[in-house]
Amino acid sequence: MILIRHLAKFVKCASSRKCRLAMCTIPVAILVVALFAGVRVHAGAQPATDFGVYEGHETPQYKGVTTQSVYITMRDGVRIAADVLLPGNLPEGAKIPAVMKMTCYWRAAELRPPMSWFQKPDEFERVFTGHGYALIMVDVRGTGASFGTRPYPFSKDEIADDSDIVDWIIAQPWSNGKVGAIGTSYSGTTAELLAVNNHPAVKAVVPRFADHDMYFDIAFPGGISFDWMMKNWGYYTRLLDSNIVPKDVGLMGRLFVRGVKPVDGDRGHRLLKAAVADHARNGDVYQLAKSATFRDDTNSLSGVTVDDFSTHAFRKDIERSNVGIYSWGGWMDETMADAAIRRFLTYGNPQRTVIGPWNHGGDEHASPYLPAKTPTDPSMERQWLDCVKFFDYYLKDIDNGVMSQKVLNYYTMGEEKWKSTTIWPPTGSAEQRWYLAADNALSQDAPTAESDADAYTIDFEATTGSTNRWHTQMGGDVVYPDRAEDDCRLLTYTSNPLWEDIEITGHPIVTLYVTSTHTDGAFFVYLEDVDESGKVTYITEGQLRALHRKVSADPSPYEMLVPYHSFKRKDAMPLVPGEIAELTFGMHPTSVRIKKDHRIRIAIAGHDKDSFARIPEEGTPTIAVARDKAHASYVDLPVVYTRLHAR
Repeated sequence: MILIRHLAKFVKCASSRKCRLAMCTIPVAILVVALFAGVRVHAGAQPATDFGVYEGHETPQYKGVTTQSVYITMRDGVRIAADVLLPGNLPEGAKIPAVMKMTCYWRAAELRPPMSWFQKPDEFERVFTGHGYALIMVDVRGTGASFGTRPYPFSKDEIADDSDIVDWIIAQPWSNGKVGAIGTSYSGTTAELLAVNNHPAVKAVVPRFADHDMYFDIAFPGGISFDWMMKNWGYYTRLLDSNIVPKDVGLMGRLFVRGVKPVDGDRGHRLLKAAVADHARNGDVYQLAKSATFRDDTNSLSGVTVDDFSTHAFRKDIERSNVGIYSWGGWMDETMADAAIRRFLTYGNPQRTVIGPWNHGGDEHASPYLPAKTPTDPSMERQWLDCVKFFDYYLKDIDNGVMSQKVLNYYTMGEEKWKSTTIWPPTGSAEQRWYLAADNALSQDAPTAESDADAYTIDFEATTGSTNRWHTQMGGDVVYPDRAEDDCRLLTYTSNPLWEDIEITGHPIVTLYVTSTHTDGAFFVYLEDVDESGKVTYITEGQLRALHRKVSADPSPYEMLVPYHSFKRKDAMPLVPGEIAELTFGMHPTSVRIKKDHRIRIAIAGHDKDSFARIPEEGTPTIAVARDKAHASYVDLPVVYTRLHAR
């Protein structure tokens, strides 16, 4: 995916007394920008990976890490900066596989003394090198210490560079000739795109929390500009490309972080300065996003559409590679679960998929039913070990059962359990229809009135806050407080108490019949759980810009389980004020167990002020949501337990 994320990456002291004395006046850590068929139930601290047990599967074989920073020259002469991390006690003549990580957020930071004296490999680096892998950390073209320019993310040159880097890797004396890639967020997308080149040495990729459709997943969810993200992402990438440490890291961070790490031997940073000068010609991400409304809008400067650098556009190349794919997503991380499910359904490659209760990156637990700061499940070390085992199968030829079948492992929030399935939706899933009803009720009984509707004037102060599923893309935890007060700003419909626990797993689908006083608008629909005390718990949401409401008859570029909106200019359908219109769209997928005696709520808004652009920019629309016999508005919930009743 194409996103930037702030991570709290701590540079810790060594445990020696000498270190403690040297650092007694310095904080222990500083914030750095990591410029960054049936269902089986599994309780416990790790996903249902079932990778088997074999020698070296848990205990590292190697200790220590050696690091070398180099420039690798591309086919057109552009020099790409890379760090080569090898196991510290690798025997002479040993042959090991390599795992690449390609990022636009600095492959590594250069620390000033005294922090640089105590800099150590992080957990990710220790796990992989300890298990016999070379790590190749790369600044993609036009970023970090690399030369060249980047007109837009994931350009053709950037993708082609990866093949040149693989050629360099397999020519090294330590290489066993096999290469994989891993990454989270932006680097997750670059990992997936490594397969596009069909290089014979590339055997497996692990895209974690990565976009699949740049238009829907990041720039325009539901066709609505994700303005907060694109503005901030554009701002921070410009700073990083200019080798400027963002102010957000604080005074101590700016004191100790010099900038991006130069390659070895670059005295006086002469080469680094020349590389950064190249970056001045990079494209402006925010302006690229601002110039588009439709999926097929061509940017006047870059000459490309959003689809031209979306992973799904390379489907044929990725499938032709037949590389193994281990895709990760989180239910509470923007659209990343949706992206992971689309990969699972679309690609014919050997695949494993895992979707957990996570923020962006999976380092924080985000189940709304558990206390804040609940440790992530599984731990980050466990997550990296699972990725190591996946690579062991493809890059070391260890038959550990990783690819015995195509499997999707998922976590059900509320129940707080891991499950696995070989098909999606899981066996036993069935749609349960809930109608918007009189007196703000949600009912399984279809309406019988000849004419009925609820009016709502859009409240442009409505928000899901700054710790939501959208803001986690920039590095925060996902915390939704009780939404009872926020729902007072929205149009809500609430069921009677449930007679039994139910599990909702999959994509809820919304159908609304509406009129508006304006020709366009944004429609946000939230699925919520109301407990016996009235506390309202956010579960998931969906959104659609009315202009894009046409359900397209054209084939979708990927497999999907919700109505297909092309978001193309030819399918634009402005609202006619006062005329009823149908809006049918999918919500972001989830897996959640709602308890007996709780109630289900659907809440409708016209804006989320802390995340999305206002539509329309001027004026305050009043909408009416119809709920009569001829125009019954409803939501279809993918319920796994087929018996469902409400008092």
